This record gives sequence, structure tokens and C-alpha cells, in this order.
Amino acid sequence: MKLLINAITKFLCGLLMVGLLIFLPAGTFSYANGWLLVGLLFVPMLIAGLVMFFNSPQFLEKRLDAKEKQTAQKGVLAFSALMFIAGFVVAGLDHRFGWSQMPIAVVIAASVLFLAAYALYAEVMRENAYLSRTIKVEEGQKVVDTGLYGIVRHPMYMSTLLLFLMIPLILGSWYALIAFGCYPVIIIVRLKDEEELLTRELPGYAAYKQKVKYRILPFVW
Repeated sequence: MKLLINAITKFLCGLLMVGLLIFLPAGTFSYANGWLLVGLLFVPMLIAGLVMFFNSPQFLEKRLDAKEKQTAQKGVLAFSALMFIAGFVVAGLDHRFGWSQMPIAVVIAASVLFLAAYALYAEVMRENAYLSRTIKVEEGQKVVDTGLYGIVRHPMYMSTLLLFLMIPLILGSWYALIAFGCYPVIIIVRLKDEEELLTRELPGYAAYKQKVKYRILPFVW
């Protein structure tokens, strides 16, 4: 029951926060792109949460824990929060004042890619039982090197990169894309710190890095 209450509370707080950041700057609830994003973001999240609650409550509890212990990562999370706030606010203001026009075809394509990234994220969670929102090594943790992890070392970041870069396009704002364009930099900083910890504390990770060369994007980086 405690886990259920925690999950519901965080879900509703996230929904409320995103709603306020989008619709308050827009000055109206008549913002179709805003409602589209809310639906694409929170409906799959709700479904995934229910599946985890009934099938793997321990994994859900792990996913709800976002308290970083490392100082560097606390800074990364703070910068990420600022990116989201700036991106959502700019998109709302863009809608209010009509700064930019997004072709409907771009919005539709971004929505499809967003759902594809969500599906990719779900597959990553299925493949890796050690997946956590914080950087740490658990007792008895082993290197996962099959499936998506046999292609890139951090498929979770690959999926979130696609997810977050599609958000401003779904919201119909070219200007918000500038704010969300900071995300690749955030990922690089987080990755460097994470790989140092995994190489140091996770047996077999150094050999895994030699086996799988690419971090996020196949044949690129």
C-alpha cells in the first residue's frame, strides 16, 4: 500500500507540474499540442506503472527512487530540471504569442517517434533488472550484454534522447527545441561519471566496453 500511494502521488504531482508548466504560460487550456503531449507522456507511464506494480513491485520501487548520492549527479539532475522548466515554459509562451509555426506533419512524425522511444525504453527495462534512475552498483549485479545492450552500452539514454528531443516538436515550438537541445550535453556529462563508476565497481564492465564500442548511437558514439 505504501508503494502504491508513493507511485500515485508522484504520478499525480508529475502530471500537475507538467500541466502547470505548459498551460499556465500558454494562458489557456485550449492548446491541442499541450494535451497531445500530456496524453503521449502520461498514459504509457500509467500503463507501465500498473504493469510494474502487479508484476515487479521491487522494480517499481527502484524506479521511484531518484535520490542521487553523488554530488556531480545532483548537479546534472538540477540542470535537467531547469531544461524541462525552460522548455515547457517557452513552448507555452510560443503558443500564446505565436512565435513559430510547426507543420502538422512534423508533429505527427514526432508523436510516432516519441511512442517508438517509449517502446524502446520499455524493452530496456525488460532486459535489465538492475536498471535504476540513480547511478549505483547493486550487490550481485552483473553486466547485461545481450539484446539492446549488445548494440550500445546505454540504450536507456538512447531512448530518452529520442523522447526528450521529440517533446518540443510535439508541442509545436521550434524555440523550445533550443532548450531541449541541451539534453545531449547533460547525457554526456552523466555518462562519463557513470562509466567511471561502473568500470571501477562492476566486475566485467571494462571487458564489456571493449566488446560494445558505442555508448548511445550505433556507428556514431
